[in-house]
Amino acid sequence: MMSDDDRADVVELAKRRGFFFAAAEAYGGAAGFYTFGPEGAALKRNVEGAWRDRFALKEDNEEIAAPTIMPEPVFEASGHLDTFDDMLVECAECGESHRADHLVEGATSLEDAEALDPEEVADLIAEHDLVCPNCGAALAGQPVEDFNLMFETSIGPGSGQPGYLRPETAQGIFVEFPRLKEYARGKLPFGVTQIGPAYRNEISPRRGLIRVRELTQAELEQFIDPEADEPPLERVEDVELRLYAVPEQQEEAPASDGYRTVTVGEAVEEDLLSSPWIAYYLGVAQEWYERIGLDTEQLRFRQHLPGERAHYASDCWDAEAKIESAGGDWIEIAGISSRGDYDLSKHATGSGESFTVFKQYDEPKSVRKPTVDPDMATLGPEFGGAAAAVADALADLAERDPDAFEADEVTVTADGEEYTVDTDLANFEVVEETEAGEHITPHVIEPSFGVDRTVYALIDHGLERDEMGDEARDFLSFAPEMAPTDVAVFPLVSNHEPLLDTADDVVSTLRAAGFDATRDDSGSIGRRYRRQDEVGTPFCVTVDRDGLEDDPTSVTLRDRDTGAQARLPVGDLVGQLEALHEGDTGFETVLTQYETVEPIESE
Repeated sequence: MMSDDDRADVVELAKRRGFFFAAAEAYGGAAGFYTFGPEGAALKRNVEGAWRDRFALKEDNEEIAAPTIMPEPVFEASGHLDTFDDMLVECAECGESHRADHLVEGATSLEDAEALDPEEVADLIAEHDLVCPNCGAALAGQPVEDFNLMFETSIGPGSGQPGYLRPETAQGIFVEFPRLKEYARGKLPFGVTQIGPAYRNEISPRRGLIRVRELTQAELEQFIDPEADEPPLERVEDVELRLYAVPEQQEEAPASDGYRTVTVGEAVEEDLLSSPWIAYYLGVAQEWYERIGLDTEQLRFRQHLPGERAHYASDCWDAEAKIESAGGDWIEIAGISSRGDYDLSKHATGSGESFTVFKQYDEPKSVRKPTVDPDMATLGPEFGGAAAAVADALADLAERDPDAFEADEVTVTADGEEYTVDTDLANFEVVEETEAGEHITPHVIEPSFGVDRTVYALIDHGLERDEMGDEARDFLSFAPEMAPTDVAVFPLVSNHEPLLDTADDVVSTLRAAGFDATRDDSGSIGRRYRRQDEVGTPFCVTVDRDGLEDDPTSVTLRDRDTGAQARLPVGDLVGQLEALHEGDTGFETVLTQYETVEPIESE
């Protein structure tokens, strides 16, 4: 691991080597939008593929792709129009807008000023004499206001129908629940995943991919019966977690390392987590981060403070990575939330559709139900056009307060008017019925991952510095599964036709086997190694004259992290790379099976 002093500028490396860079720079760009270059697009694609494999395929969940624009009523029902806000303060001198809570966090020991209300943040700005980062003018006395982060648009020509770019992929799953439950045959639990873009009109985008206006999310909505469904905790009960819970955060002087290290099983036994489903997915997330090569010594799970939680969440734990190139800050890279029945209930109310599933009882149950059968022949003449509404109100009263019908009269409200009805006319009775089941609104557990921030964390955690061939080198120590390029093939010299032909044949063979292979014959072999090291290519194959003289033809295989090389027959290359890529073997084993070769790092 590089020291803080020696750590290269990750954003500069990303730009120079084609990972990511500011979009539309030819036109001055627009803050908060980034283009992923060839290396970054491949790395991002690998992250998405690994997430899909773990959270969709291995969890037996389905995947959908919903539109990124949805009509306004969707977000009225979801609560985003009213509550999806950040705190804005505007400089009176230069007019620049800033995230007020971020300014406070940068100037105080508060980690989560977002949990405060705008008035408290305004008081802290004045108390600490905070100034505009752009022009230096004092911000004390400037109002701190809520700013809705959604991008608004019109659907259709002219003024059209109001719509919004989705601020999270989740709503595209929730609004389709009535159809998705049919595909799941109405059986709980079931999960639906989605990977795609979300849009947030951030007040002050900053720090590369950490805060942007267009981002990629990978989300799972796990629909459960909270009274019956249990997760398969035995799969992850021994996984160790570093938990930074609310009590530790609320200590007078919270320590940055105030988390507890416990297994998933211990966390459940000690009631450290509010839901076994959250515990399960924390364990799954920890294993997944280990798989993709994140430095888990710089990973923790932090519980949201009460004032910090989103409007839909009853509990939430963020996966946070410590990012040295972002000043050593802990950055949220995922959130695992308990959303309860908030979303489905809101969309049921907003749309008038059924967002429930039928839960069948193990055995039919006999239940006593209060009912009314109003005498419409009498109610009609007595109440005229309101008679039907009165009958409905009587039915509601019977369900809500059956004891009311013990009196001679009952009073109900229909269409805003009160009506008194003789109890005899209601024909109230309690009947016994047999029920096979009941309709329930599922609860939702949501693991939501930020793909872009995960890419950033992998680059930050993977950046290493050492010496090789008497030269300093920077390299990205990606897990083979994540590396943008699986293997690079070099002809030792670029003016020898047999070497070039053999290199082409090796590349073709590797690509046919499913590897992302590239050929590079530009510059010295040492420079070519350095280029591949810096983009994280785990293995390099060199074709040299000695190998052409072997029978069978051989090549050298080089390991990125150590620079060690082994000579092996071309026919063994695919099998060895497959074993290395899948983690079935290590390069140390390769070195014991084949002739080792003295590194040629500086030629």
